[in-house]
Amino acid sequence: MKRRAFITLLGGGAAWPLAARAQQPAVPVIGFLGPRSPDAMADRLRAFRLGLKDVGYVEGENVTIIYRFAEDQYDRLSELAADLVRRQVAVIAAAGHSSALAAKAATTTIPIVFSTAVDPVAEGLVASFARPGSNLTGVTSLNVEVGPKRLELLHEVVPNATSMALLVNPTNPSIAEPFSRALEAAARALGLQLHVLHASSEREIEAAFETLVKLRAGGLVIMPDQLFLARTEQLAALTVRHAVPSVHLFREFAAAGGLMSYGSDEAEYYRLVGIYVGRILKGEKPSDLPVQQVTKVELIINLKTAKALGLTVPLPLSGRADELIE
Repeated sequence: MKRRAFITLLGGGAAWPLAARAQQPAVPVIGFLGPRSPDAMADRLRAFRLGLKDVGYVEGENVTIIYRFAEDQYDRLSELAADLVRRQVAVIAAAGHSSALAAKAATTTIPIVFSTAVDPVAEGLVASFARPGSNLTGVTSLNVEVGPKRLELLHEVVPNATSMALLVNPTNPSIAEPFSRALEAAARALGLQLHVLHASSEREIEAAFETLVKLRAGGLVIMPDQLFLARTEQLAALTVRHAVPSVHLFREFAAAGGLMSYGSDEAEYYRLVGIYVGRILKGEKPSDLPVQQVTKVELIINLKTAKALGLTVPLPLSGRADELIE
């Protein structure tokens, strides 16, 4: 073989792998925007990745995820959302109502899949459940709708109580106002007086419990709110310290020592978000994906806490529980 032909052959051979690499599709990049810390959202992130896997995407193999967490500093969500937009991610998964609003304000073109406990139509995130009509779609829960049920469950545990209290965050009126109205109506139906307490900071939470003790309310319902989710352990400790039977929406509250939790199945909630993100990566448009509503709710009762509070959980109620913590 002539030297020139040999060199040409070598050169052509060296180009093949380069050409093959050039033809390989780029790995899509997802932006995940969360209001809390990675540790606090660990279970939800696992469920999100499971949802992605259900539609064929595995982190580190055929998809990359850029995580941005506000670490409970909600005023940082806007800058974190803007950073994901600058990085030109293919889809943004926005965890929680505040993250959804920040992502929506940051882009009108990048698809956004949100998870929220409020009505996304009333809040202006989408045009309708069936036809979102923009670059947003997502998953919502029944956390506001089942608020009255939380009061009923609490009343089953303390049937002799004549008054109850509700803790709300007044800086989040999109949830606080409809939640308060729903519980006030439920309290009237049960013949109970309802005291509405406000707290928008850690210090105000402490002050609210001091007021609660003075009111001698028979129990406490905690509004579904990111502030109260971020302060789960503090709230659980306060309810035990002040001997106040309480109910929150997330399992973490009961696991941390609160009496009960009653709310959406968080694993299913975030798995559905992951599925929607994967479907968008495959080419579907958010405007064509109807907003899904998680209807499954879980009741968790901490029997150890009930005993410490001197309460006996009725057998019919414990029999309905999805989990009993002993």
